[in-house]
Amino acid sequence: MEKGKKLIKHGNSWALILDKALLNALSIDPETSKVEILIKDGQFIIKPVASAKEAKTREDELDEIAQRIMEKYDSVFKNLLKN
Repeated sequence: MEKGKKLIKHGNSWALILDKALLNALSIDPETSKVEILIKDGQFIIKPVASAKEAKTREDELDEIAQRIMEKYDSVFKNLLKN
């Protein structure tokens, strides 16, 4: 998705208005409180920063995955400890 955008004067700064299609493509909505802005290889990169709620959900998901791995490979881990 490539779109040209015009900067708009906003006080002493310049603003970049992102339309709904771009925001949807980035999964950014009014609930998104922060975005990360990077400049890499001459490119301007914007990505959403996970909210505390989203981060907790991901952490819970990783904990569940780790628990399943521990249960599935319990005997393997115990054997490794013996050696």
